[in-house]
Amino acid sequence: MQLGINLGYWGAGMDGDNLAVAQEADRLGFSVCWAAEAYGSDAATVLSWVAAQTERIDVGSAIFQIPARQPAMTAMTAATLDSLSGGRFRLGLGVSGPQVSEGWYGVKFDKPLARTREYVEIVRRAMTRERLTYEGEHWTLPLPGGPGKPIKLTVHPEREHIPLYIAAIGPKNLEQTGEIADGALLIFPAAEHLEETTLKHLRAGREKAGLTLDGFDVCPTLPLAVGEDKDVARLADTFRPYTALYVGGMGSAKQNFYNQLAQRMGYEKEAAEIQQKYLSGDKQGAAAAVPQDLIDKTALLGSVDRIADRMKAYAAAGVTTLSLAPAGFTLDERLASLRAGSEALERAGLA
Repeated sequence: MQLGINLGYWGAGMDGDNLAVAQEADRLGFSVCWAAEAYGSDAATVLSWVAAQTERIDVGSAIFQIPARQPAMTAMTAATLDSLSGGRFRLGLGVSGPQVSEGWYGVKFDKPLARTREYVEIVRRAMTRERLTYEGEHWTLPLPGGPGKPIKLTVHPEREHIPLYIAAIGPKNLEQTGEIADGALLIFPAAEHLEETTLKHLRAGREKAGLTLDGFDVCPTLPLAVGEDKDVARLADTFRPYTALYVGGMGSAKQNFYNQLAQRMGYEKEAAEIQQKYLSGDKQGAAAAVPQDLIDKTALLGSVDRIADRMKAYAAAGVTTLSLAPAGFTLDERLASLRAGSEALERAGLA
């Protein structure tokens, strides 16, 4: 199992620290550095900044939002980043959610699976550098009856095949991801529930494509907080607002993928309470309602030995790249957490 680092969103006042974290991950031999985007910093600019100041570590979008870019533009960006980084780019895609898609980008959040499938097909076709044509439900290239003509990508990517990941949570999305992608980007993964909530769906998709999970990158992001085992409850409290935001507030009352995942993990009552409190404006109450057990199962908490044991569980469950989101109020604390994560991997015998 390899390690990655997830920098999350840029522009939160820790930009210089994030670069230092990426550079330390590069020095430690981490395999990939991911950057996210929502409705603030864009991932492409951040990744070019990080790639220019690192040497070996891959840089990946977790995620480029599908409603934010036409697929041909995503192919251009991927090819450019791969060329500039010397073949170190990984393309992560996701449909975002209805609030962001419709409220920020003005793109209807309808038929997300079909839209994702067409998007991936166009991106991959464009990356072949053949003249681009496509006929689908959501995109037709060139537009019929107009002056457009088939055009081919002029940038030469460093590699013929850039790894393509999809951020997936729901069973149908996971199955399609297994079928059409090279990897899956996961959030709130519990090793104990990974087979039931995730892997069986990915495996079904791979089987549709005549493939197995061999070579497919199962890549969850886990928050990381290092301390003594007796302080696990306190460490878990660090991530209460984060968990409450996703389970309670990332989406509407009717459509919250993270809330649905918590329910599938057995937290039906708790997920409902978190969402009710969060959407009513009681964010502190929502955070307090998050079970410690849910946080402990979806984060790495405690001593290096305890974290090493959890890493073994994730590797045994089928994770191939474990991306860390190290906690800390200062840069020194975040770097110390990162080094502890690297040490834990070695103690687990997985390095």
